[in-house]
Amino acid sequence: MIEPSSAAALWGAVIVSGLYHGINPGMGWPLAVSAALMERKRSALPRALALLALGHFLAMVAILLPFSLLLFLVEWEMEIRIAAGALVIAMGVYLLINRRHPKILARIHPARLALWSFLAAMAHGAGLMLVPIFLGICGLIEADTGHAAAQQLMGSNVAIAFTVAAVHTFAMTAAGGLIAVVIYLWLGLKFLSRTWFNLDLVWALSLILVGAFGIYSALYGH
Repeated sequence: MIEPSSAAALWGAVIVSGLYHGINPGMGWPLAVSAALMERKRSALPRALALLALGHFLAMVAILLPFSLLLFLVEWEMEIRIAAGALVIAMGVYLLINRRHPKILARIHPARLALWSFLAAMAHGAGLMLVPIFLGICGLIEADTGHAAAQQLMGSNVAIAFTVAAVHTFAMTAAGGLIAVVIYLWLGLKFLSRTWFNLDLVWALSLILVGAFGIYSALYGH
């Protein structure tokens, strides 16, 4: 039976991680502000945010789907979750060592916001941060044995992957969109240039923390 407190905590983590990604300038909200200011149209701001959200959602799905397909191997669930946690930690350590932003992001045309958002989320390990949380949610589902049950479980995990990606992206867009609207309508780019904040170190450390949590939850419970 699913424990309501465990489920609420894990879905809360999906939302909080989305808010965290939305606040991070590296996920693209400054580009939405810039697009609206350059076009001198308020309608450009929600359009840019929508494109950024689309790219981020596709990146989350691209990361979560392979794990959702693997988890029908119920007997290997713990090993899969430990390996996923180790992968997230490795990404965090890599970002700690290599602080340079991927050059490919600077070569993408500003109009291709969805593509930029997809690649930025991939390059920064945004989807990987969701993996331990996603696996924890999938782990709350009681698994039966048998081929039919395995297929049903796999279908359920795929649906959860899309739901997690959608909820996370909505929270990210809400947080980043709110910041973008405030800066666009009242503060302007001069304020942004004076108060720019860099979350690269915090981002890398948070990946390591989430990866460690994933390994702990696999070993000692959900």
